[in-house]
Order: sequence, then structure tokens, then C-alpha cells
Amino acid sequence: MTDADALADLRTGADYQFGAGAGRALFPPDEPLTLRRSSGGRPRQVIVGDVDDTPGSSEGDRLVSYGTDGRFTLGVAGGRRLRGAFDRPRHRVVVGEESEPFVREGRNAFAKFVTAADDGIRPGDEVLVVDGDDALFAVGRAELSGAEAEAFGSGVAVKVRNGVGGDGVADAE
Repeated sequence: MTDADALADLRTGADYQFGAGAGRALFPPDEPLTLRRSSGGRPRQVIVGDVDDTPGSSEGDRLVSYGTDGRFTLGVAGGRRLRGAFDRPRHRVVVGEESEPFVREGRNAFAKFVTAADDGIRPGDEVLVVDGDDALFAVGRAELSGAEAEAFGSGVAVKVRNGVGGDGVADAE
């Protein structure tokens, strides 16, 4: 299977997981993307930007990883693209400013700091952690439904996989 065919299949999977339009937002057909494969040839990661395939190098931005379960896990670059493709509150967990520095560093988002969340979020979904102005802080896996994340006063709402960095600069692209 060629990379173009694989990316077409991945677009379909992204539309299924995130909703119509996600595949084109994550993997535009006219943009050069690098597809990293497992030793068995299965797609493993989709990278945008210049990629140096030297072992240990990490040039380029990871859009997504493709799990053996057929689901995507978002990288920060992929989170930015989804944020641009879907209006609020879709796929978003909004946290207060007091948790911003911690979430940006990659620490988990706790329910007591959640101010709003997409009611369509289910535990296990890939989500964007943002502030009230929709600045992206992190991407991760929801541990609670959207309604639970808003209602609960304790516990992990989002297990953060990647934060955007602790530089304090707003990410409102």
C-alpha cells in the first residue's frame, strides 16, 4: 500500500473517530506528510515538517500516532489542527487559569479545575485541553465524560499526553 493510499484510509478513520472533516483537517491531501510505519508495515505515526529519519532524531511535528486498536492519539500539532477544524466546545475540556502552567508542562488536568467540557466527550476519547479563550494547553485522553468532568470536584479529568510547553505564551493560532 502506498503512502497516499494509507493516508486516504487514515483520513477515513479520523472522520470516524473525530467527526466529518477531521481527516482533511489532520491530513490535507495537498500537504507533504511523512508516514512512519512499524516494522510490519502498519502506519504508526504521521509527521508534518522536515523529518530526519536518523535514529534518535525528532525533527518535524507529530500530528497523530495510530494505535494497534485503530484509534488515533493526538500530538500537539494534530490538536491545533482539530481546534481549527471544529468550533467550540467540540472535543474540548476547558480548564481555569490556575491549572494552566501545570497542564502546559504535561501534567494531568483535574476535574476541580474544569470550567466547561463538550457534552459529547466519553471516557477514552482524545481531547483538547484549552482555556476560556480557546488557547491550546495540551492534548490527552479523557478519563471522565464531559458532564462528569464539569460536575466532579476531584479526580483526573484528562490524562495529558503532551503539553504545549511551559513558556506561558498563549497558543491562539
